Amino acid sequence: MKTLNHHVILFDNECPMCYAYTKAFVKVGMLPNNGREAYQNMPTEICPLVNQQRAANEIALVNTETGEVTYGIQSLFKIISNAIPIFKPLFTFEPFVWIMSKVYAFVSYNRKVIIPAEIKGNSLQPTFKIHYRIAYLLLTWLATSYILTKYAYLLTDFVPLGSHYREYFICGGQMIFQGIIISFYRKDKLWDYLGNMMTISFAGSLLLIPALFVANHFNLAPLFFILYFLAVAGLMLLEHIRRSKLLKLGWIMSITWIVYRLIILELILSL
Repeated sequence: MKTLNHHVILFDNECPMCYAYTKAFVKVGMLPNNGREAYQNMPTEICPLVNQQRAANEIALVNTETGEVTYGIQSLFKIISNAIPIFKPLFTFEPFVWIMSKVYAFVSYNRKVIIPAEIKGNSLQPTFKIHYRIAYLLLTWLATSYILTKYAYLLTDFVPLGSHYREYFICGGQMIFQGIIISFYRKDKLWDYLGNMMTISFAGSLLLIPALFVANHFNLAPLFFILYFLAVAGLMLLEHIRRSKLLKLGWIMSITWIVYRLIILELILSL
């Protein structure tokens, strides 16, 4: 695998995803051992070449010989196509480049709510773009609700089966409910909190997929599926508490998160 020498990629050391994949580039030989550096600790000789805010938004790749800087998906394409030249035609195909640039931006501008980490000091943060956050909330809402609708059929011995859209209303209702609470409590954290909350919901729904697979292949007692669901809900609560601490929100949002679910459960059982 060919190494892209004389280049340094500037990653966000507060982003676990960025840390992991840039480290992988070095480990597999796509970049040299000195080919990655956190933009928070940007080498002095590179600083004048880089738009620092853009580097916080989109990962920057600096050619240390020519001073050329690429950002975002183009940085990744440059590293991969150098190591695996067969991809070069694909990485210059404009429709593919456009689609991947949108996918990259969608992940990059939401990375702090996908896998959060503690912010250290006054480090430069990605620009907030509301349309990418709203797109993320909509995508996770639809995916989570779809999986929960499928899982609801496994809980009919304990919870009445509602309409096809019940889980969509419940999941969307939680966003509205929690959004109202945090707007009164810490309005400045509204979009960060909602992003983190929907990541938890989406991750919880993904954990239900193995149980759906088991249900399609094995004839297990309904008790297994309600216990599995409760275990996933417990993990979600722990993650909600952890992320609330990272956001410095205390216990209020976790308490209201539980209260909403209890209210919904009571309504479902009583109707």
